[in-house]
Amino acid sequence: MRVFFSVCFLFSIASGVFAQQQSAIPTNAKPVQVVVIRAGTLIDPRAGTVKHNQIITIRGDRVESVGEASGTNPPAGATVIDLSNATVLPGLVDSHTHIFLQGEDPALGGYDVQLLKYPIAYRAARATVSVRRALEQGFTTLRDLETEGAGYGDVGIKQAIEEGYIPGPRLFVSTRSISTTGGYPLEGYAPEIEVPKGVQIIDGPVQARKAAREQLDHGADWIKVYMTHRSWVGKSGELISQPTLTVEELKAIVDETHGWQKKVACHAYSGEGLHRALDGGCDSIEHGLELDDAAVAQMKKQGTWYCPTISVYYYDWASENTPAGQRDRKRASEHAVSFQKAMKAGLKIVYGTDAGVFKWTDPMSQDFPRMVSQGMSPMDAIRSATVSAAEMLDMTGQIGVIAPGAFADVVAVSGDPLRDVKELGRVRFVMKGGQVYKNDLGGKMQ
Repeated sequence: MRVFFSVCFLFSIASGVFAQQQSAIPTNAKPVQVVVIRAGTLIDPRAGTVKHNQIITIRGDRVESVGEASGTNPPAGATVIDLSNATVLPGLVDSHTHIFLQGEDPALGGYDVQLLKYPIAYRAARATVSVRRALEQGFTTLRDLETEGAGYGDVGIKQAIEEGYIPGPRLFVSTRSISTTGGYPLEGYAPEIEVPKGVQIIDGPVQARKAAREQLDHGADWIKVYMTHRSWVGKSGELISQPTLTVEELKAIVDETHGWQKKVACHAYSGEGLHRALDGGCDSIEHGLELDDAAVAQMKKQGTWYCPTISVYYYDWASENTPAGQRDRKRASEHAVSFQKAMKAGLKIVYGTDAGVFKWTDPMSQDFPRMVSQGMSPMDAIRSATVSAAEMLDMTGQIGVIAPGAFADVVAVSGDPLRDVKELGRVRFVMKGGQVYKNDLGGKMQ
């Protein structure tokens, strides 16, 4: 017993000495930065309201408080950013991008050349520029829906952003994407030549489940599936889309992905492939060019998200008297009808551009005026790129709002986007996670 108490006594002395030594060790930890933003006008898309003369207090990478400016003094030592002449709103979310695409010029080899000639390091360097441009336009979060033959490069770009090596939005990535034999480029080469594909090709439920497991294991936040491939105008003038995966193949992917507590995005234009996507349990329909009444009803019942990506279908129309030109025009006209059906039915709509299919030098904001011109209110358009996207990404309360506890993702414009939604294409202030990446509106003061 004496030995036991002696050991305990010696241990307590040693512990005390160690604690004193540890407390004496100097630390290089930086104090948490406190920033105060004076917001002249603050749009709250969650409540659908507008407030004036607000103070946003940010501690580190999170919003600490939001309140009336009158009678509020900034904490001692806080950095004050004066946006009192601006309209402030949460950082925007683009729910459908391709950072590894650059709107490939057909004259320079188009889509094919990047898989056949461009090294992965070169494509990653271009993706680094893409994410910076997205951030500078006010998009503080992206759901990037596949690398188009660049493997798991999006996982690396995401890591580089998170570790502070490069500026960029927070990324939700889907890595390689999945389709079937005959369901994705590269195409048109001699049949005896094996060429790379822009996606992971599967045939059958076993391969489908394995592909989902591989992509999830290697860092996919979402799984992207192509449920349709090419489209054309049929003999009766209808839009036809080639279906790819069977319902059984998709169900295997969805079951596996949901088991990992992740979600499945389905590229689906119309017809059989679109209905297979819904029957297979996908979480979001991408594009949805032609939503028939049955599809709309099923999406409403299942709570399926709709990411329409409108503007990209107004690019590079072929000559009107060619099959390709007729297809291009049919896609756009049917898409407008589908978007209006989706709004009328109260489907859950998120903002997405398909940036990368067009050049990253083009504005990512261009879908906002398209949505408004087709009947959506400016506030709902903003909601689609903030609180609605946050809900789809399981980030409610974390992004898409300026509220206590949320990430300090803040953008500002000079005008009023509720009067002219094109103001969202003129973002002049960008903060992501409490760090300012762009400020063309006003100086800082201590």
